[in-house]
Amino acid sequence: MSEPRSKAQHRRRRSRTALAVGVPLALTAAGTFTYGTDLGILGSSGRQASAAAPAWAADTADGFASVNSLGQNGTYGGRGGQIVTVTTQAELEKYATATQPYVIVVAGTIAMNPVGKEIKVQSDKTIVGRGSAGHIVGGGFFLGQGVHNVIIRNLTIRDAYQGIWNDKDHDFDAIQMDGAHHVWIDHNDLRHMADGLIDVRKDSTNVTVSWNRLSDNNKTFGIGWTENVKTDITIHHNWLRETEQRNPSTDNAAHAHLYNNFLEDAPGTAIKSAYGNYSRGGTKMVLENSLFQGVKNPVIKDSGAAIVQRGNSFSGTSGRNESGGSAFDPKTYYPYSLDKAADLPSILKAGAGPRASIGTTAASTKAAAATTLTVAQDGSGQYRTVQAAVNAVPANNPSRVVIAVKPGTYRELVKVPSNKPHVTIQGTGGSRKDTTIVYNNASGTPKPGGGTYGTGGSATVAVEADDFQARNLTISNDFDEKANQSLDGHQAVALRTAADKVFLDGIIVSGDQDTLLLDTASKDRLGRVYVSNSYVIGNVDFIFGRATAVVDKSVITLKKRWNGTSAGYITAPSTAANRKGILIANSTVNGDVSAGSFYLGRPWHAGGDASLDPQTTVRNTNLSSAVKSTPWTDMSGFSWKDDRFAEYANYGAGAGQASTNRPHLSDAQAANQEVGDWLAGWTPSAS
Repeated sequence: MSEPRSKAQHRRRRSRTALAVGVPLALTAAGTFTYGTDLGILGSSGRQASAAAPAWAADTADGFASVNSLGQNGTYGGRGGQIVTVTTQAELEKYATATQPYVIVVAGTIAMNPVGKEIKVQSDKTIVGRGSAGHIVGGGFFLGQGVHNVIIRNLTIRDAYQGIWNDKDHDFDAIQMDGAHHVWIDHNDLRHMADGLIDVRKDSTNVTVSWNRLSDNNKTFGIGWTENVKTDITIHHNWLRETEQRNPSTDNAAHAHLYNNFLEDAPGTAIKSAYGNYSRGGTKMVLENSLFQGVKNPVIKDSGAAIVQRGNSFSGTSGRNESGGSAFDPKTYYPYSLDKAADLPSILKAGAGPRASIGTTAASTKAAAATTLTVAQDGSGQYRTVQAAVNAVPANNPSRVVIAVKPGTYRELVKVPSNKPHVTIQGTGGSRKDTTIVYNNASGTPKPGGGTYGTGGSATVAVEADDFQARNLTISNDFDEKANQSLDGHQAVALRTAADKVFLDGIIVSGDQDTLLLDTASKDRLGRVYVSNSYVIGNVDFIFGRATAVVDKSVITLKKRWNGTSAGYITAPSTAANRKGILIANSTVNGDVSAGSFYLGRPWHAGGDASLDPQTTVRNTNLSSAVKSTPWTDMSGFSWKDDRFAEYANYGAGAGQASTNRPHLSDAQAANQEVGDWLAGWTPSAS
């Protein structure tokens, strides 16, 4: 896309008394959240448009917690209940012990009084930490007889230790359940308690324990305390280190499926392992693709128990390593996919435990149910380049393939073709800055076979496949405009999407002119894109295209031009008539540029197509002083006033009152221009 031409193209004039009305609200950002990230704060509580449930609140468990039994069809916690944020023990107890469903967000450190207090959680609850801030100190949770449909997620539960290593007097557990069912314990950090970290007791069943860090404890994870052989439990993608016993100890479990767990007894630490996975009593255990490093007696079983081992790896272990008997086929109960045991240290060190945003929590969890291909420049992965991993995805793949990219700078071009849907490209570093895909083509860059790339062809990453996701990485175009002034065509795309149901979650997209091209496969095809918890950086038309696109809970960073001047345009929609264009919601616009130097947008009638009806709505967003007081402008002979440009409830130094040159939505219009109206029945879910 080029800058405005002096020669006017086809111009159309129409009057419009109201902006287009969308479909009913399907999804909005939760008003209770503030998202902290490695690059700053995204959004602000109290500034959100609605408190409707975010996508992650509908996440459901995998493994045995997903199985329909005992009158409970899977585990979904407080889904559909009110979302509440708690910062005190009294608030936490109030909602956790209530009879109605709740999604309870722990937004800080709660010190339990008295020490050892275990809150008696009732059915239909999700208890989740906000980012990495949710800590329960000196106590935990108890799930009693018949309690069901509970999710405990993204929390740190710690420090009930009473100074006695093998403590038999203080039953202070992080999570204890007696006779509960359908429980999902996911992405928590559990450590330094007086008794067990997790106790699954007295016929508790349909339990899944996934993506947790368990450490600094004597008795880690006990299952049983019953004569009945009833418990069904799945334990996967957990990292256990500096723990002595019960890693786990599994007594009289009807079906115990353990896979992709990393048990580490690190040298030079004070805590030494007594044993690893223990199958006791009448337990039937399937143990797959787990890694045991330095562990004594890594796998042991009683004479009446069964262990079937497949694909496990043992490094520096000693003592008993046993298997025998017949067990069961987990795939008769639920689907799952395995990571390689050798990859677990990098996967779990990056992915286990609380995550900075709940979106990335869901990403790590659901990646476990997908095929995973690893990329590493140093040869420690399956592929050295991202494109090589994309090439390995089979054509018309029916299910999710996660391309896990280890930290590094990958200077390459990546294309995901239309016949490879359901692909996720995900950085495995601790920050989205750790993994970068970058190249420097521009529109006018000569192609090896002749001609130039053109704007769309300049993209560093091009996505033409539906149901694509990217997270926890940076996608950049570092074309040097200053050094290439003689080149005709400085548009340089970092990321181009031309597909439907594209979810960009927790990424950075960086460039100058035309950074993020959100397109569709063709003019008559719908292309929905949801950008969340991300950063988009540029200066000229750097969010553009004809897709139905939402930029939500994100930061839009304005850059100076190559010559140091401040002037630019954020959006350039080229929306088809009767479609929705670009929505910026619950976000922040800022950057180190001059005051009053940037437009919010202008209409791009690609190819002079007068039938297009470009649309940008900016709402509930913090605008810096860089935004012009008249924030919309014409482009290539087309007047912005003939198209659809409006604001609603923006704030900050760059916000302004409604006028003929600055239209605002009415409350009634705004009610039909929510995030859900744009997504039109699609609820993005990390996978």
